[in-house]
Amino acid sequence: QVQLVESGGGLVQAGGSLRLSCAASGRTFSNYLMGWFRQAPGKEREFVAAISWTGGSTYYADSVKGRFTISTDNAKNTVYLQMNTLKPEDTAVYYCAGGRLGRLYAVANAYDYWGQGTQVTVSS
Repeated sequence: QVQLVESGGGLVQAGGSLRLSCAASGRTFSNYLMGWFRQAPGKEREFVAAISWTGGSTYYADSVKGRFTISTDNAKNTVYLQMNTLKPEDTAVYYCAGGRLGRLYAVANAYDYWGQGTQVTVSS
């Protein structure tokens, strides 16, 4: 059974940093794209960042480019999202997702597996 388990969310002041982790288990993800999405109250789920598990190609939403960094630790089967210079508008539930390579990385429906989400709250 595939599981994606996020951790690392919390409350932080504007300008601060957080690192989210997503521990993956239950299958081989070598041919997969791993993504982070977020959903704020009353808004649709939106793409944040994605990375190919083995190739290392990365993709970012314009709103987080230069502030967030996605990475993987293959030995730990874990995906990270380092979030710096956080803003109140980054407040949302952050979800980790896994989908096959070759699909549209910014589209939520392209991903097969999802974690339960972790709350990130940025105070002003």
